[in-house]
Amino acid sequence: MGAPGMGGPPGMGGPPGMGGRNQGGPTPVHSGTAQQADVPVYLSALGTVVANASVTVTSRVDGQLMAVFFTEGQKVAKGQLLAQIDPRSYQATLDQYQGELAQNQALLTSAQLTLARYKALYAQDSLARQDLDTQTATVGQYLGTVKSDQAQINSAKLNLEYARITAPVSGRVGLRLVDPGNMVHSSDTTGIVTITQTQPIAVTFSLPQAHIPVLIKALHHGQSLPATAIDQDGTSVLDQGKLSFISNEIDSDTGSIKLKAIFANDDERLYPNQFVNVKLQTNLLKGATVIPAQAIQLSSDGDFVYVIKADNSVERRAVNSGPVFGTNLQVVLSGVAPGEHVVTEGIDRLNTGSKVTVVDSPVAARVKLPAKDTSTTEGDKASTVSTNGKAAVKDASTTDSGKVPSTTRGVAAQ
Repeated sequence: MGAPGMGGPPGMGGPPGMGGRNQGGPTPVHSGTAQQADVPVYLSALGTVVANASVTVTSRVDGQLMAVFFTEGQKVAKGQLLAQIDPRSYQATLDQYQGELAQNQALLTSAQLTLARYKALYAQDSLARQDLDTQTATVGQYLGTVKSDQAQINSAKLNLEYARITAPVSGRVGLRLVDPGNMVHSSDTTGIVTITQTQPIAVTFSLPQAHIPVLIKALHHGQSLPATAIDQDGTSVLDQGKLSFISNEIDSDTGSIKLKAIFANDDERLYPNQFVNVKLQTNLLKGATVIPAQAIQLSSDGDFVYVIKADNSVERRAVNSGPVFGTNLQVVLSGVAPGEHVVTEGIDRLNTGSKVTVVDSPVAARVKLPAKDTSTTEGDKASTVSTNGKAAVKDASTTDSGKVPSTTRGVAAQ
């Protein structure tokens, strides 16, 4: 298509420019070219960051708190020693049970030897049956006593182990709730410290029940739906994760369903009780037709665009709009074919059959698709996650109706 200049004498409609047209001449317009792209479809929601696990560490035995081995706010690993209860009384109990076991084992050995002699005498008719039965019962009694002693030893060892309080999960400790020197009890509910597991971490959010079929279909087929956590301002990607849970019931008060996504949170940018925006990718439109969003106009009959034909006339064509792609593109599900040119500016005075002059260059008229960075090295991996995530958030988002909000479209004169 030609690209003549904007010069010429002003007509009755005003000076030449995008707000009017030359008297008796074509209307100058800007245009864009429809192209194909793979467009991700997202559902958006406000979410709350929750710890993947939160454990209050309490003592399982009674005693004096001798020492703590953590610093408030420290990151701890599962099994790491956190505190020590005075173990001396439990050690003494263990020693006592071990002594009783040795004593009863000796008695059992003596009884077993006596029983062997009684059996030999009974075989020779030199011992009454009653004496043999009595000795057999004595051996059984000592066997039971030895087993009881062994159980008491195991219990004492367990209490001695409980005197060493270790971290039940990996995470970050909070404020110390009990100082060394205080007595602690197994019945205490306050605990010594709370451990919050933030790697991985979870984000809970809700979506309207209308989206349940899409979510259920993906989860039941073993698909992993990617999720993106964005800061409250919507300007920075915090982390990438995946959907892990969908509730088994709908909230009857709100008509929504609760979901949970899990994030690795390697750089700890997500923090418990933080509010974030969540983008959940539910689909990928492969080879979708995209055009500049400003070309789509809204009327009482629905969305439409002006398509520039080969003879530089325009045709008003109804379109079925899809999700937004990038910062200024939008998917059209029907109505426009890849390669066709649509009017993006100068639409106000157009009608079907109007002649136009395209005043932008072919390069400027071409839709600029969001770039894919393929030059990333392994060392730049961390920054790529954030950058790519940021692009992904802007790539495509949809309202409940699946259309771009009216504030981003022009409204054509009827």
